[in-house]
Amino acid sequence: MIVRQRTNWFLMLFIWKGSVLRKIIPQLLIITLFSVIVFYFKGFIYDFKVHLNPAIFTLLGLSLAIFMGFCNSASYDRFWEGRKLWGALVIETRSLTRQVLTLINDNSPDSKTKKQEFVKMISAFCWALNFQLRNKENNEKLRELLSEENFEKIKDKKFKPIIILDLMGEWINSQNQNQKIDTIVLSAIDNQLNLMSQIVGGCERIANTPLPFAYSVLLHRTVYLYCFWLPFGLVDAIGWMTPIIVLFISYTFIALDAVIQEIQDPFDEEENDLALNSLCKTIQFSIFEQAEIPQPDLEKSNTYFLD
Repeated sequence: MIVRQRTNWFLMLFIWKGSVLRKIIPQLLIITLFSVIVFYFKGFIYDFKVHLNPAIFTLLGLSLAIFMGFCNSASYDRFWEGRKLWGALVIETRSLTRQVLTLINDNSPDSKTKKQEFVKMISAFCWALNFQLRNKENNEKLRELLSEENFEKIKDKKFKPIIILDLMGEWINSQNQNQKIDTIVLSAIDNQLNLMSQIVGGCERIANTPLPFAYSVLLHRTVYLYCFWLPFGLVDAIGWMTPIIVLFISYTFIALDAVIQEIQDPFDEEENDLALNSLCKTIQFSIFEQAEIPQPDLEKSNTYFLD
């Protein structure tokens, strides 16, 4: 995900990273070349003159814009819901860390170490959810955060975040059995784990339920048919400007189509998707700081790429 400070209007015209232009340049070049050919032959296909009134494209463009607006809203809703779920995860992990550090009455010499191990489990949960949503395996990262015993329990599992939640629940239950926490605190911490489980379910719902394929196909076909027929409607009215105007209009529609396809899966690794790695790093830094676990400083920059 690209995060940068807002720059002036002129520099915005030349920004490359974060735009979808790289993905659609081939399509734009093909459509522009096709427009040049249409202009050269004055809208004729062999001896047949293609008569298309610009008013037709006004009506079609309006309908297409309304439909694209609907698809864009649906895609952005998925993106924003994903961001809210991960924002909630940041809050819940900090709250759970605070509860474990302050509400468990353990005066044993290794109490701090045990609590730090639990905090590392919280971080491992976040990374495991990240990897699950992106269909990736990174057992080395989880091995760094979990004890060898716990890592062996989860390394071959498919739904690792849920298994880590189970391990966290077992740890909390053992503290209750050892009378380190009372039932009221136990209930509060268990509710915190339930909220984290709900976040996992919400993320899985988004990841496993894409926009209906019929919407994507209909939008894609309509955009490209519109762009390829557009030169025939403009060639008699604007002449040599046809390729330039068609290029600009095509960029508008095709770029928006590409953005819609990109953000409808907010957990992917494209430039405009959610920065899950950076969110996990933020969570880890925050809760490690609470638990006084040594760690390197976060890099700070005004303009950078979040992954």
